[in-house]
Amino acid sequence: MTGPTLPTRKLGGLEVGAQGLGCMGMSEFYGEGDDAESTATIHRALELGVTLLDTADMYGIGHNEELVGRAIADRRDQVVLATKFGIVRDREDPSVRGVRGDAEYVRGAVEKSLRRLNTDHIDLYYQHRVDPEVPIEDTVGAMAELVREGKVRHLGLSEAGAETIRRAHAVHPISAVQTEWSLWSREIEEAVVPVCRELGIGLVPYSPLGRGFLTGRFASKEDFGKGDFRMTTQPRFAEGNLEKNVAIVEALRTLAAEKGVTAGQLALAWVQAKGDDVVAIPGTKRRKYLEENVASVALELSTEDVQAIEAAFPADAVAGARYPEAALRLLSR
Repeated sequence: MTGPTLPTRKLGGLEVGAQGLGCMGMSEFYGEGDDAESTATIHRALELGVTLLDTADMYGIGHNEELVGRAIADRRDQVVLATKFGIVRDREDPSVRGVRGDAEYVRGAVEKSLRRLNTDHIDLYYQHRVDPEVPIEDTVGAMAELVREGKVRHLGLSEAGAETIRRAHAVHPISAVQTEWSLWSREIEEAVVPVCRELGIGLVPYSPLGRGFLTGRFASKEDFGKGDFRMTTQPRFAEGNLEKNVAIVEALRTLAAEKGVTAGQLALAWVQAKGDDVVAIPGTKRRKYLEENVASVALELSTEDVQAIEAAFPADAVAGARYPEAALRLLSR
């Protein structure tokens, strides 16, 4: 399997492969990285027809953009390059988080991202988190200036609320909204998905595998590597919650086995079945898991299949919030 295999989907006016690649874990959060294997994974993704590569300036505090930039330097025309701005970190204490969306910050952030990515334009530029101190009209107005200057082609929002999306889109067309969406994170279905579909905005689910948990590869804290943020900061992986969540993943594994696929592939197929305007970006830093993820695009689910999966994995059965309290306050503004 060497040539493009994926069909394409539309995110607003942007055409991409039906599944993207989240690059965050190549630099941070999920244990030690391997730049050589990560680069090989990006190259393999492009061979398979994955065109949407997703990064952000805060991943590895710049390292991830630099890694992606090097990996695509000789194949930039094959890539729909997405990055994000707006979460501010402190190199002296990387755990510190802030949010900025003012015009001055937007202009400075894009220039730094362009340099790290070694490109003259970004195909899809997201505001990573909405700044509560800056009207969304001001932030998107500054982003629209970048489009007019040719530095950015399309605009996106990440973890924005429905009314914020509507206000942003009135300033400049929003092509995509990126939000966590998976079998164990379905909050966007009530308001965000309907407003995006009303406005013709594509949906980009991140963590469609529940931060890897829905693959069924994690059953205890010993299964996580050193420095893995899931065990140190994520409530659903905390002692007490982890054991409860393992039990419901077993139901997913049973359904997957009946179809001759992995639990992760079934979980991805569920997200991908939610509409032709949905392009999930499962993250991985290894070719093995990339190929497994891409294969899920060919898995077609009937309405009955979707209902059976949701019955086996009810959203209200999940133990723990999807983020710590401080991070939750940055969501859905």
